[in-house]
Amino acid sequence: MAEIEKKPVKIVETVLRDAHQSLLATRMTTEQMLPIVDKMDKVGYHAVECWGGATFDACLRFLKEDPWERLRKLRDGFKNTKLQMLFRGQNILGYRPYADDVVEYFVQKSIANGIDIIRIFDCLNDMRNLQTAVKAANKEKGHAQVALSYTLGDAYTLEYWTNIAKEIEEMGADSICIKDMAGLLLPYKATELVKALKETVKIPIQLHTHYTSGLASMCLMKGIEAGVDMIDTAMSPLALGTSHAPTESMVAALQGTKYDTGLDLKLLNEIREYFMPLRAKYIKSGLLDPSMLATNTKALVYQVPGGMLSNLLSQLKQAG
Repeated sequence: MAEIEKKPVKIVETVLRDAHQSLLATRMTTEQMLPIVDKMDKVGYHAVECWGGATFDACLRFLKEDPWERLRKLRDGFKNTKLQMLFRGQNILGYRPYADDVVEYFVQKSIANGIDIIRIFDCLNDMRNLQTAVKAANKEKGHAQVALSYTLGDAYTLEYWTNIAKEIEEMGADSICIKDMAGLLLPYKATELVKALKETVKIPIQLHTHYTSGLASMCLMKGIEAGVDMIDTAMSPLALGTSHAPTESMVAALQGTKYDTGLDLKLLNEIREYFMPLRAKYIKSGLLDPSMLATNTKALVYQVPGGMLSNLLSQLKQAG
């Protein structure tokens, strides 16, 4: 029998950023991250997403930590693994647009302090809010990944997505991420979208989807079969609900196929054991509301991103 052509899928681990942003309003501390870094570094992840998004805000406002110090400590620990951050285009890590020179300087300092891959997005897919950050990442020899903020509506046709993908490739991006932050992607739509993008651009395609509506694992599988190069997952104690598909489950599902990730399930289970008591602690303290772990198909209607839901719940609780 002919040898099956291998196409291993690369895994980006989100447990140190998006997973806890989506489940417990970004409240995992640096101190809670550091003991497991050495073990995570041995896994062979494509990258670990550990910075950017709401981590900066949460560090300063709630955890009384220096976010730059967190990045440097993680960089010291991850000797063999690329570190990834989420970057809000012209808004950097804030909530309003900043001047070009501020964006350029922030990109420069992020890479100087240890970031390898910068995922840059704009909530309206407005190219003007992406180009400064992409150019800056190119200049600093970082990997500039641009995200398509996936949403639903009459305007969002396959042609819309492929046209944007072409512009992103021409802009100088190194890869594209389908960023399904609200869990709106459906499995067969994932097949269509990935195939269309693969026919349009030459750069790698990554799939990022939240479990909110209960469809993430199915979407990842269909995306992989359609040719996706990388997927985002989270260690199971902080997976599901408004977070992502579990890393261990996806690795197990692909074992022995041409998409086999090559990651060691035994080592992943050791990492799982580290996060389980933390999860229990978060639930007991009220930081992790069990409602965030439930599947909610209403998400397909109200379309609120997973990373926003946990923060919204936390803010509503604070306001009584």
